[in-house]
Amino acid sequence: MRTIVYVDEFNLYFRLLKQRPHLRWLNIKTLSDNILSEENDVIAVKYYTVRVSSRLKAESPAHQQIYLDALSTVPEVSVYMGMFLTSEKFAPLVHPPEFRPGRDFDEPWPDVVRILKTEEKGSDVNLASHLLFDAFRDHYDVAAVVSNDSDLVEPIRLVTQEIGKPVGLLSPVRSPNPELEAASSFVKRIRPSHLQAAQFHNPLTMADGRELTKPGHWVEEG
Repeated sequence: MRTIVYVDEFNLYFRLLKQRPHLRWLNIKTLSDNILSEENDVIAVKYYTVRVSSRLKAESPAHQQIYLDALSTVPEVSVYMGMFLTSEKFAPLVHPPEFRPGRDFDEPWPDVVRILKTEEKGSDVNLASHLLFDAFRDHYDVAAVVSNDSDLVEPIRLVTQEIGKPVGLLSPVRSPNPELEAASSFVKRIRPSHLQAAQFHNPLTMADGRELTKPGHWVEEG
């Protein structure tokens, strides 16, 4: 069965990889092959991510590019970029007693504060759009989605119930969102052992002969 896998990188990272840096050198095509059944011929893996910022860690963009270069060595993998939007917003302030000002504080305690909010935009919309478009164009027999984002419930439901194609959930969490699970044709949990079994070689040789090396702290923290 022709199978396309749609990867919500933001969800995969925060659910499984953030606390396991030694497993970030991940070949997602191999991961997909290992988790799905033998009947699934994974003809494409679509990977939805955003360009990371150096605001928190100066080395993060360079490390991300190394990993994207690694993914480019896998013919079945395509990368689709969303974006981060940063804006100033007001947010309600929670101030428990221990953080309230002392008697010498003359001004009223504020109810809101201005914050710098960073939001990931585009990835879930891109994933949902491609999932639906590929179903309409009969690009796959089966789809599988790596995410636990409830925003994907409706596009998955449309594909399974209206178009009539099965969509599986490859869950990065032990207990997936109930609505997402209910909308999916099948559910398989991604375990750390699956990630461990799907690591790129280190170093990894690209088609032009250049060698890619797993970022150092990804090795050290493993």
